[in-house]
Amino acid sequence: MIILGGRAGVGGAVRWAALPIAIAALYGTWELYVWLSGIEPQVLPSPSRVIREGWEFRSDLAKGAGFTLRETAIGFALSVGAATLLAVMMDFSGVIRRALYPLLVGSQTLPLIVLAPLLIVWFGFGLTPKVLLVVLVTFFPIVVGWIDGFAATENEASNLLRSMGASRWQVFRYLRFPNALPRFFSGLRIAITYSVVAAVVAEWAGARLGEGLGVLMIQYEHSFRTDLVLAAVFVTAAVSIALFLSTYGMERLLIPWYFRTRRHG
Repeated sequence: MIILGGRAGVGGAVRWAALPIAIAALYGTWELYVWLSGIEPQVLPSPSRVIREGWEFRSDLAKGAGFTLRETAIGFALSVGAATLLAVMMDFSGVIRRALYPLLVGSQTLPLIVLAPLLIVWFGFGLTPKVLLVVLVTFFPIVVGWIDGFAATENEASNLLRSMGASRWQVFRYLRFPNALPRFFSGLRIAITYSVVAAVVAEWAGARLGEGLGVLMIQYEHSFRTDLVLAAVFVTAAVSIALFLSTYGMERLLIPWYFRTRRHG
């Protein structure tokens, strides 16, 4: 038992150390390549330079991240609300589902690089086009998560509730909706990683006016500050990862029973 426990401890340590080791290897390889090749920092700065200059301009990056996060939060909240409402309507009505689902799939074929400038033309350089792009990009994964969750409900359980006199709404409330929550959170995680990118792309398209990480990237690029462009990219990635991880906390808070059954299953 001691040997097994020791092996389990070593295995756990290796799993936890894998990510830091991979990051350190990437950092060292990048730093070494820049040093040995003598490449100009305007083309490829070293990671140490990116970190140093990013820290020097941390106030600008923090301010830009705040604007991007605000756009993301507003758009994502609207997307979750609208997607949930539509998914419920599609679950209750097969006609609505057959009419709208193909349109939702088709909406995902539109590239961001085309949508963003059009939204800027139609709605100006303010907050609206950025929020709308976040909604359009994140809407589909959330709807699909709900629909798949509703479809995964066991017919036997539904029939049992109906045999006990439950109405269709009661079956939905007490069975179908809770059963769909795990898959909803799976769709939510996919959507939330896209949301920050969508906001940055919208800022990029409307960089003549506005604030945010996308605007900063354009400004730094025009100044040939590749190090600061990469610093803004890393901040964008950090915000996306933080939002992604936050969904696990929300999931544990809202559906703790799902984690208990998974752990004992």
